[in-house]
Amino acid sequence: MKAKPSLKSILVLSTFLATAATAAQAHQHGDGSNTSSKKGHAQGYHRKFNDAKHWVKVFDDPARDKWQLPSKVVEALQVKPKEVVADIGAGTGYFSFRIAKAQPESKIYAADVEKDMLTFLAEESKRQNCTNVIPFEISTTKPELPEKADLALIVDTFHHIDDRVRYFKVLQSSLTPDCRLVIIDFTEKSPVGPPQDHRIEKEEVIAELKESGFTLSNEKEFLPYQYFLEFRKAKK
Repeated sequence: MKAKPSLKSILVLSTFLATAATAAQAHQHGDGSNTSSKKGHAQGYHRKFNDAKHWVKVFDDPARDKWQLPSKVVEALQVKPKEVVADIGAGTGYFSFRIAKAQPESKIYAADVEKDMLTFLAEESKRQNCTNVIPFEISTTKPELPEKADLALIVDTFHHIDDRVRYFKVLQSSLTPDCRLVIIDFTEKSPVGPPQDHRIEKEEVIAELKESGFTLSNEKEFLPYQYFLEFRKAKK
């Protein structure tokens, strides 16, 4: 007889299906309700993520590791010593702390708009002794970083960004000439993630970033539920 799934597993899966199941957002969330235009429009999918103690149970649940494959993602990012990384939409630091430990000589700006998440990140960086993780409050409309980044990482957050073409044009000024911009987000057929009509297909991501001045430089296909797209600044 097959074992029945635990109530905890069902609740966790339901939460992921209803809320995007990942890092808190680096963009405007509205007043707590979910608001968005239809897929293909510039407006992002809005949701509040202002209770870090609640969301850490979701974002950092070990069940996520089975499909997010964090070790493989960090390996694929190939962060070098002394590089500056911007983890935009860092949430509870799911990737920020993993990168910090994999490459302790790097500097990671864990960027988010939620103040409670930033407080959590500051406390967690002390607890984990990751002094190279620096919480940073990023603007929803002007994503300007304290210093130019060699890698900008946006995981499960692209679909939350408003006016994305403009957003990434502004972000360009905070990136080094050879910076890599990595977008990881849910595929249309993924069993987890935001509602279907708020998912953005990779072809649309590529088209929008091309309009923002980026060109696709690499694509990796090892993630079961997400695409992994790497961009660089387009040559002028």
